[in-house]
Amino acid sequence: MASEDVKSGESAVKKIVTLAEEAKLASREGVVTAAAAPSYAFTTICKSLIAGGVAGGVSRTAVAPLERLKILLQVQNPHNIKYNGTVQGLKYIWRTEGFRGLFKGNGTNCARIVPNSAVKFFSYEQASKGILYMYRQQTGNEDAQLTPVLRLGAGACAGIIAMSATYPMDMVRGRITVQTEKSPYQYRGMFHALSTVLREEGPRALYKGWLPSVIGVIPYVGLNFAVYESLKDWLIKSKPFGLAQDSELSVTTRLACGAVAGTFGQTVAYPLDVIRRRMQMVGWNHAASVVAGDGRGKVPLEYTGMIDAFRKTVRYEGFGALYKGLVPNSVKVVPSIAIAFVTYEVVKDVLGVEFRISD
Repeated sequence: MASEDVKSGESAVKKIVTLAEEAKLASREGVVTAAAAPSYAFTTICKSLIAGGVAGGVSRTAVAPLERLKILLQVQNPHNIKYNGTVQGLKYIWRTEGFRGLFKGNGTNCARIVPNSAVKFFSYEQASKGILYMYRQQTGNEDAQLTPVLRLGAGACAGIIAMSATYPMDMVRGRITVQTEKSPYQYRGMFHALSTVLREEGPRALYKGWLPSVIGVIPYVGLNFAVYESLKDWLIKSKPFGLAQDSELSVTTRLACGAVAGTFGQTVAYPLDVIRRRMQMVGWNHAASVVAGDGRGKVPLEYTGMIDAFRKTVRYEGFGALYKGLVPNSVKVVPSIAIAFVTYEVVKDVLGVEFRISD
């Protein structure tokens, strides 16, 4: 009886696989009818968004403790040092706030990063297709492929769109993350933080630090996608050390590509990330652990803009202050980017989504 169930199960699986292959072949040959095309396109878009959202949530949760420590190092008052290095900082958080302290702000971060990642990956695919179409029209070469520079442009467009759409959540996430048990005032969660900032500081406060974020997202996201896609293409075409087999890369190799891409992007854009975090704290009178704008311990944080924030940070704390938190960020950004890219591709495979820039 059990063997019959197994045989029937195998038969059903074979039938499903056969139908899936026929459907994929039909879609490639343009057999999809006009009536079915909108439904197929909508389903593909939804699956792509789901894949991007899952990739973002998984990758950020995996490195949440390092993400929180990075932000604490970026904004801590130099006159009241609590976090002095990656290992010491993580131990201090564990000792003073417990296990939950390591993941403080992660819920808000996931609420932000899931739609952010979904929009970013989907925007990158659409921007890549659009840019490739215009590039082929301009060159008159129907077989032309995206160059690293064009991939950089597509990645930058995707990053700006995604970041702008979810920036208010990133802003309040930064504030929730730097709260400690000894802070005189605490946001209870994302929605409480959003409503409090709106009420006390106005709508514009939700976009504090937006400009350095836009500027920083161009090299960061742009280089991530450009380096990742270009490195994959090179490995598939040149096949060094036998890393590519049948035009496919293993998960380990793709993780390595993602790690290299993340390292390039974060190194170039990191100072802008520090300035963004500091600008997000402006106007928050209860930010007990935040550095003062004029370098004194108890004077309210004040920056008139991005340039002023750069100037005051370098003047009162030195050039090295622009790289505060770089070590935990370097430790977390490599696995984070790598996990995001691989999770995205794995989820797309599971959902049956096929994306090729050359289409």
